[in-house]
Amino acid sequence: MGMYKYIKETFEKEYHERSMILRKRITEWRKQGTVSRIERPTNLARARSLGYKAKEGIFMARVAVGRGSRKRPHPWGGRKPAKNVAYLSPGKSLQRQAEEKAARTFSNLEVVNSYWVGQDGVKKYFEVIMADRKLLPNVKGRAFRGLTSAAKKGRQQ
Repeated sequence: MGMYKYIKETFEKEYHERSMILRKRITEWRKQGTVSRIERPTNLARARSLGYKAKEGIFMARVAVGRGSRKRPHPWGGRKPAKNVAYLSPGKSLQRQAEEKAARTFSNLEVVNSYWVGQDGVKKYFEVIMADRKLLPNVKGRAFRGLTSAAKKGRQQ
């Protein structure tokens, strides 16, 4: 077996057993902001399979997205039957929302891909692989135009 297979198995074991390492990690992430730049990926095997390389111009960001249904605001237009719903579906996956948050925060970078790294009762955490625009000269706004793999999963073709 190669090194990345061992890394993958270790991470899967941590997630399934809810290990102490994972719980510590998520506690630290909770204290950070919604979007924070990180030096290296948490799950190296997954990041490499999605296009990450440890070279100049490639960056990583961890994004926290709120879990659960989106509670809709108070119905200011009156209590009409059409407005009498508690939750609305945003129509986008949480992973896609994470990619868009990262793209807004780091507007000089382009989203390459993203993957799930953990979750707690309130948030889901994704790591987003981003590249400098110099590496992708003819590409702009991939996250917002539905060109990342997370966005392609949700759309009808």
